[in-house]
Amino acid sequence: MRAIPIAVTALAAALALTACDSGGSSSSSDKSSKAATCRFGIKVEPGNAATTAGDTGNVPVTVTNLDSAACTLKGFPGIELNSGDASWTAGRQPGAKAAKVTLQPDDAATFTITYVRGKSGAKDSAAVKTMKITVPGGGDAKSFPWSYGDVALKTGDDPNASVSPFQVAGD
Repeated sequence: MRAIPIAVTALAAALALTACDSGGSSSSSDKSSKAATCRFGIKVEPGNAATTAGDTGNVPVTVTNLDSAACTLKGFPGIELNSGDASWTAGRQPGAKAAKVTLQPDDAATFTITYVRGKSGAKDSAAVKTMKITVPGGGDAKSFPWSYGDVALKTGDDPNASVSPFQVAGD
C-alpha cells in the first residue's frame, strides 16, 4: 500500500526536476532540440566601416558565454544579411579553418564580418538593413541593425561578405 504514495511522490519529484532548464531561451515547441544549447550574449562592436563603394569594412562581434558551465563553439557563426525584401548569406573567410573554442562562464570569443561596400541603388548591391547572427549551439538567430551601407554582390545571391572563425577574446 505504501508503494503507490512513494511512487507518486517520486514521479512528482522527477517531473519537477525535469521542468528546470539552464535558463536558455527556447520555444516550448522545440525544447528537446535546444536542451543541449548554451546561452550566449552577442554584441556587435563598432565597425571599421567602408565609406565608399568598393572599400572593405570590418564588423567585430563578441560572443560571451552566459551559462554557468563551459560551452564549446564549433564551426563558424552564421551571418544572414537582410534588406526586408531579400536575404543573403555571408560565406566563410577564404582559407579559414574552423576552430573549436571552449568558453568558461563569462568568457568571450570574437569573430569578424568583412564586407565590400556596394554602390547605393545599384543592381550589384544589397541594401542591407539588418543582419541575423547564429552561433553554433546557441539556439535561435539574433537580429541586429546593419548601419554600414549597401553590400556589394559578387552575383545576385552571393554577397561580397565573409565571416572569420571564432577566436578567444584577447588572442
